[in-house]
Amino acid sequence: MTIAPTLRLASYNIQKCVGLDLRRQPRRILQVLGALGADIAVLQEADKRLPPRPAALPHFVLEEAGWNVVDLGGAGSLGWHGNAVIWKGAGITQLSSAHHDLPGFEPRGAVRVEFDTPIGSLRVLGLHLGLLAASRRDQIVHLAHDLKRLPPMPTVWAGDFNEWSRQPVLDHLAPMLRFLPARPSFPAPRPLGALDRIAHSAELSAVAHGVFAERPAPIASDHLPVWADLTRPD
Repeated sequence: MTIAPTLRLASYNIQKCVGLDLRRQPRRILQVLGALGADIAVLQEADKRLPPRPAALPHFVLEEAGWNVVDLGGAGSLGWHGNAVIWKGAGITQLSSAHHDLPGFEPRGAVRVEFDTPIGSLRVLGLHLGLLAASRRDQIVHLAHDLKRLPPMPTVWAGDFNEWSRQPVLDHLAPMLRFLPARPSFPAPRPLGALDRIAHSAELSAVAHGVFAERPAPIASDHLPVWADLTRPD
């Protein structure tokens, strides 16, 4: 029997690499991602707050650890609006990238990267939604509308959705996606809110998913990373 390949995708709000001990330690973030075994990682708050928004997780630190960085066009930044995508491992090739402006009270954006992977072509959307409920709804609808214009491709949305409700408040706004069951990931030492989410299109299946809480994750950021092992069913 042939075993279908899987790909581990993670989403992690790294809080500009400042841990709950108030120390900025980029290599500690990579220690968490390394222990998690992610093939592709979608990051939020990957850049410092003030212009020119330099990378909080420096490129050379990532490269030393064997990570590839998607160039999203920010001079000196790791990502765009704090959203970044990195990957490592054999069999993954970046095909293209873009970003999406998002409506709302605060300046927000999302990033999009297409890959060739061991499970086939994959579109990854990384996002960090707004603090206001109305903004989050508008942003999900806006992204769903944007992606309808693109050629079909197996798709994953991953990021900090900033949604505290345990009800499927946002899920029905993107009916083309299957949101994985929400599991608390914030605050890291004692998670209460399932703010960090992963959703995928019908062409994909998640054979496992969870929240990663092994040390030093509970102190490395105020969020714990979430992950999913994705595959393409026959």
